[in-house]
Amino acid sequence: MFKPLDSQSHFAFIVGAPRCGTTTLASFLQQHPDVCFSAVKEPHFFSHDEVAALSEDELRAVVEEEYWQRFFGHCEGHPKLYAEGSVTYLYAPERMETILKLWPQARFVIALRDPLSMLPSLHARLLVTGDETIREFPKAWARIADRAQGKSLPKRAVDPRWLRYDWAGQLGANVERFFAAVGRERCHIVLFDDLNREPQGTYRELCRFLGIEPWEGTDFEPQRTNKTIRIGWLQRLMKRPPKAIRTALAGEHFHKREKKVGAKASPVLAAIFRLRTRLLEWNKVETSRQPLDPIVRQEIIERHRDDVILLSRVIGRDLSHWLGGVPEARPDAKAA
Repeated sequence: MFKPLDSQSHFAFIVGAPRCGTTTLASFLQQHPDVCFSAVKEPHFFSHDEVAALSEDELRAVVEEEYWQRFFGHCEGHPKLYAEGSVTYLYAPERMETILKLWPQARFVIALRDPLSMLPSLHARLLVTGDETIREFPKAWARIADRAQGKSLPKRAVDPRWLRYDWAGQLGANVERFFAAVGRERCHIVLFDDLNREPQGTYRELCRFLGIEPWEGTDFEPQRTNKTIRIGWLQRLMKRPPKAIRTALAGEHFHKREKKVGAKASPVLAAIFRLRTRLLEWNKVETSRQPLDPIVRQEIIERHRDDVILLSRVIGRDLSHWLGGVPEARPDAKAA
């Protein structure tokens, strides 16, 4: 019998960081016959303040109804592992106490990437999701100070913190906090460098950490290509519609997160979803990444240098090649 709140259930969370290979890692697990992955890759369920505020009895009832049935109701049989991939969790380590309360054996996968490539990629992704309105990364980067004060923020951005690119790129500080919250032994680090260079080896190490056998039929192709959008206002209308028309335009993933559990799909909404999908596909075009503006590049290096040094020591990896070369970003380097 399926017992969603069995404390012995094996659960894995791909917790971020964004644009560091989390979608590719999720695809590895989605393909695995012994894994049941969430119906939506990023439920973000445990990031919510209202979930953290629940009493233990309330928590178990809400999780069974609003989390398990909504995102794992499709699971069949007895999977060896349940998994999801909410990138917001890395930035909210205090919320992981709720997960460990429910599943003490939970494991966490943290993907990381050089900020020089991560941050422009994040900007491009936020354009596609409709959260960002500034099309050029140097101009968006220049608004960091304003956005830290609540200015220059798009009204319908789901989480305005992502538009603070300096905040999103603080990987060392956030990983250190995450380790302190859940324990280093529960965490597995995946560097984008390794995933790009040796996806099969990275996959085998991931499976070893999660206690499952690698599946020979795994497709190791990257899951996302570089894309941009044709028309900004159309993308924002489809991805971040005004509240009055959100039910019709927000899309299937929104409905999976928000609709009443067990509610039947509307044929009219299904038709709207199909049209919406076609419009979104037309509005996306493949693009090549442009070289970073030299001034912005230097600002990123200066802002994140100490954090990369910290990250190197926290995870025990040589990151001296990040940010164009930081000799101190080695675990054996002497602290300044």
